[in-house]
Amino acid sequence: MPVRHFLTLLDLSPDELQGLMRRSIELKTKQRAGELYQPLRGKILGMVFEKSSTRTRVSFEAGMAQLGGHALFLSPRDTQLGRGEPIEDTARVLSRMVDIIMIRTYEHEKLERFAAHSQVPVINALTDRCHPCQLLADIQTYIEHRGDIRGKTVAWIGDGNNMCNSYLGAAKQFGFKLNVAAPKGYEPSADFVACAAGHVEVGSDPAAAARGADLVVTDVWASMGQEEEQAARAKAFAAFQVDAKLMKLAAKDALFMHCLPAHRGEEVAADVIDGPQSVVWDEAENRLHAQKALLELLLT
Repeated sequence: MPVRHFLTLLDLSPDELQGLMRRSIELKTKQRAGELYQPLRGKILGMVFEKSSTRTRVSFEAGMAQLGGHALFLSPRDTQLGRGEPIEDTARVLSRMVDIIMIRTYEHEKLERFAAHSQVPVINALTDRCHPCQLLADIQTYIEHRGDIRGKTVAWIGDGNNMCNSYLGAAKQFGFKLNVAAPKGYEPSADFVACAAGHVEVGSDPAAAARGADLVVTDVWASMGQEEEQAARAKAFAAFQVDAKLMKLAAKDALFMHCLPAHRGEEVAADVIDGPQSVVWDEAENRLHAQKALLELLLT
């Protein structure tokens, strides 16, 4: 049986993704009730980090421990990748020693090369093209607060980055409409837009995108590795802040999400992210539960 990887949301069918959401909520209920559930006893997760993270490391490491397994944290200083070993060789070696691997890196192509030479499942914990694990948490959060997201409208305000690309994949897989508002020159990848045909509209007007939306989402204006572009991006995105005025254009019961870390006063106003429509803390916690369901699916 071929090894299954999770590099984008398209690696699972819509039905599998719906089942994963149900399982995420079940596992959250078990954990909240203090129920011991350890189907991954004896299993080892290798965590390869070329990009630092708070939520990704803690959610995967804690999740693996709660499921009875063990997680190994590997930074560039801890592996030969940092000294120029071919990624194919690292994949061949690591996959003979651990049961599953998650990678957080820059180039998506590097992740694909690693997966092609791995004997065990590989999970995309973020690349410069997409961040599918975050979308699992986001969709779970919406379902918990508002029910099925199918047929709803989501507004993406800001950079057409890896998170925006993943929302495009989610629109296709979960059946919602996505309105993207991005400055000229910062639109999402054309192939992701094409993949979500029939589910997406891309423009440059935040108000038009937010009008009537059931969910409003944004992200930082300059992601990790784009620090030198900070000044230019701040100028380009000045009209793309999610503030109370923009949220009033959305549906009355609209939710606000942000994958974090957030910069209050830049991409989002403090009174929005800290206000009653914000579910960012539930969203952050659900990284733990959604990824536990994903680990269980890929390993059992």
